[in-house]
Amino acid sequence: MLCTSTSYAQETTDSAGWWQHTKNRLGNIVDNGAEELYLSGYSYHGRNTYTAERIRELNEKAWGIGGGRTFRNAAGNDESLFFFGIRDSHSKPQLMAGYAYEWVFDIPKTPLEFSAGYTAMLVSRQDYFGGFPFPIPLPIAGFGTKKAKLMASYVPRLSSNKGNGDVLLLFARFEID
Repeated sequence: MLCTSTSYAQETTDSAGWWQHTKNRLGNIVDNGAEELYLSGYSYHGRNTYTAERIRELNEKAWGIGGGRTFRNAAGNDESLFFFGIRDSHSKPQLMAGYAYEWVFDIPKTPLEFSAGYTAMLVSRQDYFGGFPFPIPLPIAGFGTKKAKLMASYVPRLSSNKGNGDVLLLFARFEID
């Protein structure tokens, strides 16, 4: 299904329900989005959430690679579909696949922009649910140009107990079309 921006807008207003709207939106990203490469290299664990001893045990070199497609919509915002594999905090594989929406803000008189939004994804980690994929929504932000951005996502502290969550993941997104 090839959708142009005009036909996509028409399809989304004429669709009978949210399921058709979602399929049209995702199909548009696949058909019209730019191919991208994702590279990861660093995760920061909050120093107030983890003990110094625990920080020394955790992997903060979250090396990883992934790919995706991003479509700049009629409102000038980015919609992405992606898959990504990184080394988690325990140096085990963490696999992710999902959707991201970023509101894009141009920096006047430069090619630079920053973005902020959210991602909804499925994540597979060996230390949660025996590796069975689970859904998670997270905030996402970026800074750079349309073709190359430094990106960040944040996993908030998951409970009042210390020792889980409060992790900032830094990665880069490059357009390869």
